[in-house]
Amino acid sequence: MTRREFARWARQPVQVVVGLVFPVMLLLMFGYLVGGGRGVEGDYVDYLVPGMLALTMTFGLESTMLAVTQDLGKGVVDRFRSLPMANGAVLVGRSAADMLQSAMGLAVLAGVGYALGWRADSTPGAFLAAMGLLLLLRFAMLWIGIHLALVAGKPELVQAVQILVWPVGFLSNAFASPGSMPGWLGTLVDWNPMSQTATAVRDLFGGPGGEPGHVGAAILWPLALLAVFFPLAVRRFARLSR
Repeated sequence: MTRREFARWARQPVQVVVGLVFPVMLLLMFGYLVGGGRGVEGDYVDYLVPGMLALTMTFGLESTMLAVTQDLGKGVVDRFRSLPMANGAVLVGRSAADMLQSAMGLAVLAGVGYALGWRADSTPGAFLAAMGLLLLLRFAMLWIGIHLALVAGKPELVQAVQILVWPVGFLSNAFASPGSMPGWLGTLVDWNPMSQTATAVRDLFGGPGGEPGHVGAAILWPLALLAVFFPLAVRRFARLSR
C-alpha cells in the first residue's frame, strides 16, 4: 500500500512539490515580509524556524484527506477490501507514505532555515529528539485527517476541514510569543498541542522561546490524539462495507 502511494507521487508530482514548497513560502513570508515576532527575545529566525517546523506538521491534512476520499469515491477501497489483507493495511500504508513525505518536508524546510541563518545550538541527540517530536505530532495529525476523511467520504468536504485547520495552526506560538498576547489568548495558545511541540523543540534546539519541561506534554498530546483517532479510523474503515 505504501508503494502504491509512491506510484501516485510519480504520476502526480505537482502535488508533492506544492506540499514541499508551501511551507518554504510561509517561512520566507514571515521571516522577511512580516518578521519581527512580538515578544520574542533573540534572533527571530531562530524562533521562527522551529515554529514553522511544528506548523508544517499540522498543515497538509488536506492532501491526506483528498487521497482517502478519492479512493472511497472511485471504489478503490472496496476493491482493496475484497483482497486478503488486514483492515488497517490500507490506512497504515497511506500514513506510512505521508510520514515519509513529512520527513522530506522537514529536511527541506530545515535546509532553507539553515540558509536563512538558523542554527541548532544542541547536541546530535537533542536534534534528533526534536525531529522525533515533530514527526510524532505529524503522525497524530495524519490519523485525525484519515478519520475525518472516512467520515466525510467526499472530496468536496475537504475544504471545510481546511477552514478548521488554519485557525488551529495559527492559534499557536509559531510566530509570536504568548506573553505578548492578551491573557486569555495566551493561555489558549499555550494549551494548543502544536505550541507544546514548538516550545519543546525550541528548547531542544537551544533557541529562543524554548522552555524546559515541555517535552512530556509534546509526547502526551500526540499520544492522546492517537489513542482517540487511530481506533476511530480503523473502526470506521471496518464498517464501510456493512
